[in-house]
Amino acid sequence: MRAATCICHDANELPRPQSLIGHRLGNQIILGNHRMAEVTELFIYPLKSGRGIAQSAARMTATGLEWDRQWMAVDALGDFVTQRTHPRLARVECLIDADTLTLRSGELEPLELPLAPMGEPVSVRVWKDYCMALDQGNAAAEWISAAVADVLRLVRKAPAHDRLANPEFAGSRPQPVSFVDGYPLLVCNEASLQDLNARMSAPVPMERFRPSIVLTGLAAFAEDYIDMIQIGAITLRLVKPCTRCIITSTDQRSGERATNPLPVLRQFRFDRALLGVTFGENAVVASGVGSSLARGAQCLITSKA
Repeated sequence: MRAATCICHDANELPRPQSLIGHRLGNQIILGNHRMAEVTELFIYPLKSGRGIAQSAARMTATGLEWDRQWMAVDALGDFVTQRTHPRLARVECLIDADTLTLRSGELEPLELPLAPMGEPVSVRVWKDYCMALDQGNAAAEWISAAVADVLRLVRKAPAHDRLANPEFAGSRPQPVSFVDGYPLLVCNEASLQDLNARMSAPVPMERFRPSIVLTGLAAFAEDYIDMIQIGAITLRLVKPCTRCIITSTDQRSGERATNPLPVLRQFRFDRALLGVTFGENAVVASGVGSSLARGAQCLITSKA
């Protein structure tokens, strides 16, 4: 039985406070009411909470970058499983070729899955949202269970867009999503990471924050005040700060808990409206579905009024 279209609700979603544009402009290039930035990194995460894949270029789809969060591990109840409770998911490497997703982890034989949707329909849950997925079969279930050391199953996103980003932040235009926590894209800023690391006893890499797009050429935390980003034919709208969790303390290579940036972030990045520590901005696709973007692309940034 097919689930009804549902709305994404990520944790602690409350109205965002309004802010004014800051005056810390650093070496930014200012063009009237706009500024320029550059895309320095692109990442996709085909398996939710699996290891990311750095991309030189990526195609934009209605749900974000192509192949992002199209597969997911679930427990016996169909509830989503992530590094929050299963940090060993970080050890699962993903490789995509013309027609196959290949998963690798440690000494296990690689698991190959077709990119084309296949499998028995099942209902799964991501946070409060129930949506339809395609079970990837017993062999895939045995593989992910061995990789993560728990009894799990592997599912694939069903073709229908039956899950939407929360319109309170994403706006009235329906914004379909995959198995992401709540929004199609996460935009992070290199200068913000540098600011954070200057406060840390040991630095953390950007991969801890699992961004889709990383920008350079902005002041630290200037992303808080961005309204729109235009990258060629693609326009993104930044809609909500990303509240961070224990995943930021997980080494994305070993799958072990490591340096935790949350206590330091809490000192200067606690959002009282969202009741959480924030780093990076969630984004939706305003236009440009079907177009591609690449590392090194120039971005036209429009700030909030």
